[in-house]
Order: sequence, then structure tokens, then C-alpha cells
Amino acid sequence: QVQLVESGGGLVQAGGSLRLSCAASGRTFSNYAMGWFRQAPGQERKFVAAINWGTIRYADSVKGRFTISRDNAKNTVYLQMNSLKHEDTAVYYCAGDPNGLTRVGTSPEEYEYWGQGTQVTVSS
Repeated sequence: QVQLVESGGGLVQAGGSLRLSCAASGRTFSNYAMGWFRQAPGQERKFVAAINWGTIRYADSVKGRFTISRDNAKNTVYLQMNSLKHEDTAVYYCAGDPNGLTRVGTSPEEYEYWGQGTQVTVSS
């Protein structure tokens, strides 16, 4: 069983930055693909970014503005968000896929473990 705990959300003005963190329990964290998804009110959960041991993927809407990274020694994955826009407002979820040695998923169905979410609000 893996538990994921996000932190770092908050309220920021458009053009500002935030860094989200996701701390994971478990001894095989390095084998997991880790992803960030977001969900705005009334919308489905959407892919933001994902990382495994050698591959990084981003949604087109965040390329060049967001950076995903991981520190396996700390069992933590990060999402640095720069040049934030009002449309980035959502609840951001961290997710873990134990099949990370063979894939970096972009669909929520590919992820088994989820955090509780952290709210990011960007004022325009």
C-alpha cells in the first residue's frame, strides 16, 4: 500500500508561481511512475505531467510553464508551476503507478494510488 500526501497549493496571482510536493510512503517509490492531474469544478480529471525513471511527459497546456521532478531519496515528487494562468485553477492530485518501469501514463485509469488533492487558485 502506498500513501500519497500533497502540499503546496494556495492562492496566487496570475503570472505567479507555486511548487507542489507529493510525499509517498513505501519502499519501492523509485519503481513507480508518478503523475499530476487536476480537476476543475464540473470537469473531468485531466493529465498535467508524469515522470518515471527516464521519461517525462506534459500536457500541451502546461509545456514550458510547469516542471515535474522527483527525489527518490526523499520519496517525493514535485510540480513547479510558473507563469500561472486563471485557467490553471483546479484541485491538483498526485498519483502513483506501480508499473512505472514500463510506462508513463497520461490517463487516470493507469494510476492506482491517489493523494487527497490540493487546491490551486489563480486570480486573474
